[in-house]
Amino acid sequence: MAARARNGGVLERTRLALILTLALACACRHRAQPQAFAIPGDTGPALTVEVVNTTGKTGLAKSGTRLLRSAGIDVVNYFTSNDTPLDSTRILVRRGSLTSGERVRAVLKVGRVTLQPDSTRLVDVSVLLGADFAVRAPVEFHP
Repeated sequence: MAARARNGGVLERTRLALILTLALACACRHRAQPQAFAIPGDTGPALTVEVVNTTGKTGLAKSGTRLLRSAGIDVVNYFTSNDTPLDSTRILVRRGSLTSGERVRAVLKVGRVTLQPDSTRLVDVSVLLGADFAVRAPVEFHP
């Protein structure tokens, strides 16, 4: 019989220590991280919205978009209209029930919800921002 080599003990201990370190690192890493922004449809059914600024005030459509997106509502388009300015905000439900319009109204805190089906638009709700809409607090950047 051949004699056993004496240099394997150090290497075996090092390999065992490395395996244990990796196992502990993987076990400690599995913590759920909070999400930075709400995911559209996470708190209810998915809702697609377009935001139209009718007042002519610069940046109002973008502010409304950020407000809705921070609440988890998916805004697919926003723009400024050159049509007649509106005094009050109108929330037009294009598809679905008035519940989706009420969900948008709860976020904006203004507006009148109206059922106005339009199959040519590919959104559930159209928001026509009027002069009564004002951003009350700065909304953190999330385009």
